[in-house]
Amino acid sequence: MADTRHAVVVTHPSLREQGVISDAIEQLNYAGFTVTIVDNTEAPAFGTSTKSVASDTEIVVVLGGDGTILRAAELIYCTDVPILGVNLGHIGFLAEFESFQMSEAIQRVADHDYSIDERMVAHADVWLPGAREPISDWALNDITLGTADRGKMISLAVRVDGVAMNSYSCDGTIISTPTGSTAYAFSAGGPVIWPNVKALQLVPIAAHALFARPLIIGSGSTFTLDILENSPSTGWICCDGRRQRELPRGTRIEVRESRDTLHLARLSGVPFTNRLVSKFNLPVVGWRDQDHHADRAAGKAHIDGSAHSDTAGSTGDAASGCAEAGKR
Repeated sequence: MADTRHAVVVTHPSLREQGVISDAIEQLNYAGFTVTIVDNTEAPAFGTSTKSVASDTEIVVVLGGDGTILRAAELIYCTDVPILGVNLGHIGFLAEFESFQMSEAIQRVADHDYSIDERMVAHADVWLPGAREPISDWALNDITLGTADRGKMISLAVRVDGVAMNSYSCDGTIISTPTGSTAYAFSAGGPVIWPNVKALQLVPIAAHALFARPLIIGSGSTFTLDILENSPSTGWICCDGRRQRELPRGTRIEVRESRDTLHLARLSGVPFTNRLVSKFNLPVVGWRDQDHHADRAAGKAHIDGSAHSDTAGSTGDAASGCAEAGKR
């Protein structure tokens, strides 16, 4: 008898009653997997260890959107277990397949027909005033530092590798990995970073400063942010939109590349560029060229229509000739 294989299905409670969830579990069972279902949405406290999947877990199948994948990431952090995302949400940028491709995805998993995409993780050390040890956490997407008082700004000093770069008051700042560059950082005006680039970016949010542009540092470098003593507001930190806590004035936050990585299961060799264009529905034809392309398309349609008419006429004549020949 073959050894039993174990898969964990992570989904959202609101999706639990949908037929697609039960269908996926049934297909996994048929493929020889025992299935554990996780739909707990409660976020752990900032700086605490997250519960991991069982050691015999072969794969984590996420049925939902990117937020559900980020919840699943907490279950596989510091393990080699891969995540396979099936999008049941909106954009689903991290997902590999859409819901209508469920059967194919599960069959590929059953056949071990997938590759592993290692994603960089950001590590954060938070030094509270007077603390001898930091509070540490991590993020697959981004680490956000904002204001505890939403009606006020926060004043920050920014350093890179210990060298002072800037200081300003702002609504907050986002430090993202390449994976997170298409998420909150992108909405705040940051650039898209390809996943195979080892880098971290810092994107200020509504900074009151003449020079407050996004910064990108390479592997081995560190961002340091200090909440200034005269800051109008205390701080608030959040990892992946999940694990969060308030921070007093005088807190120091250091963010660098983690030694750990997270594994995403990939079932196709489609380049990241294709995913970027399709998920964001990018206008690959610029607005200046739209009229030109429209004229070309109209001209081609006219030529095709004329050719079709000529062909139709010739066919009709030939048919008439055959009919006349029959009459003779």
